[in-house]
Amino acid sequence: MRRLSMFSRLLIVFLSVLLICVGLLSAVSYINLRENAINSRMKALKTQARDMAYLASRQSYDTFARIMGQATATEDYMKWKSRRIYQEYNAYIMVVDRSGQSYLYYNESTLQDESLRAVPSQEEISGYMEQALRGEEVVRQTQSAAGPLFTVLVPWVQENALTNQRTVMGFILIQTAAQAVHAAYKDLIWQTALAAVGMFVLAAAAVFLIARQMSRPLTVMAKAAGSMARGDFEARAPEEEGAREIQELSRAFNQMASQLSTLEQSRRDFVANVSHELRSPITSIQGYAQGMLDGTIPPEQHQHYLQVVVDETHRLAKLIAGLLNLSRMENEEISLAWTDFDLHELARRVLISRMAQIEEKQLDIDVRFGDDPCFVHGDSDQIQQVLINLLDNAVKYTHEGGRITLSTQTSGETVSLRVKDNGQGILPEDAPHIFDRFYKADKAHTVGKGTGLGLAICRRIMERHGQTIRLVSGEGGAEFEITLASAKNPGGHSHDHTGPGEN
Repeated sequence: MRRLSMFSRLLIVFLSVLLICVGLLSAVSYINLRENAINSRMKALKTQARDMAYLASRQSYDTFARIMGQATATEDYMKWKSRRIYQEYNAYIMVVDRSGQSYLYYNESTLQDESLRAVPSQEEISGYMEQALRGEEVVRQTQSAAGPLFTVLVPWVQENALTNQRTVMGFILIQTAAQAVHAAYKDLIWQTALAAVGMFVLAAAAVFLIARQMSRPLTVMAKAAGSMARGDFEARAPEEEGAREIQELSRAFNQMASQLSTLEQSRRDFVANVSHELRSPITSIQGYAQGMLDGTIPPEQHQHYLQVVVDETHRLAKLIAGLLNLSRMENEEISLAWTDFDLHELARRVLISRMAQIEEKQLDIDVRFGDDPCFVHGDSDQIQQVLINLLDNAVKYTHEGGRITLSTQTSGETVSLRVKDNGQGILPEDAPHIFDRFYKADKAHTVGKGTGLGLAICRRIMERHGQTIRLVSGEGGAEFEITLASAKNPGGHSHDHTGPGEN
């Protein structure tokens, strides 16, 4: 079963929440509109009841005309009024006087709605009369055998012009079936539904556009991640689209992609360099050995070429040792042996170990040490390897009779050591790459010498110490500087210390 995309899931969630909100809003709106419609309908009926009460009070002045059997204008108007009320509200009107006598306009025989034929009983009329005599106006929903009814009761009064007194003479009762009132707001259901559908469609379109805009950078990043999984590190995510958090994520993603691209290129270069460096001595060994076996190289030259084979095996062994050493340096699980040791004493031991090469090239060694002894904190074996690599490079690239200078300087809690030669130096275009694996700054001068791993190993050792190694800019030769932390407890050579980043 195919899984939904992130955009589809996001859109479904938004639309679901939107649908719930629109539904709740529509329901609340419908209820409020319905209540307003009912209240408006009942208010209109009460107004009609008040008009009928006024007409009933006017009719009481026409008693003589009624006795004589003549229809009065007021009575004619009441009949016309009741007909209009019936036609508009589907309601009947009952006029009741104080004696309990009632007159039903649009009586049972004329009422078309069965629910309107539930004329109040005498007991109900008596209860209504008590409320009318108290001057109360009543609006309520009642239940009858024919169904629910809305009832409006308004007292009708007569005012004595001489005494200026108002006397309740009876009440006007208007009743209509509940469905007659409900019919007034049935159209509200469709109106509310149409409004809700329109609002949902517009909001859904807006949500779709916003969600699409928000998810586009994420979709691009997903495709770019897929390309990276296939080895293509050139894909990038747009950094100026979406919310601020999405933009930050895109920038972080692109930075990661750039780093992975650089790392992949370094890996490829590393594999290519290792292959080249291994192929060269192996080819020489194979060629010379094959030449001696098949007679191409005469027996009197075997000794010479056997020495070449031995030199190539030494070179191959040195290359493999360098690779293993670099791999060990990059293994964070291997901890350093932290101790306090005398940097000057260590440098002297390294010089003594290289005296044969120094004397062979008749080099002048200039030692400029500061306070002696100079205790530092670190792994003495690893720092010794750094000094050996730096001194070997200085000896290798310094002409016969040249000078090599070793100097130290203490600044606060940091000790710096510099190894400087007056040899051929390093070209400016080579300077940024001299700490890269297999990079050789003197390819044209020392073909077959060195592995291009020495400075890379030095940099990794210093990084694990939390310190630095750098090429000092200057003229005439090359100068390298390393930094170390000054020992806080000089003399504690055998103590077990924990260094930066080590457990």
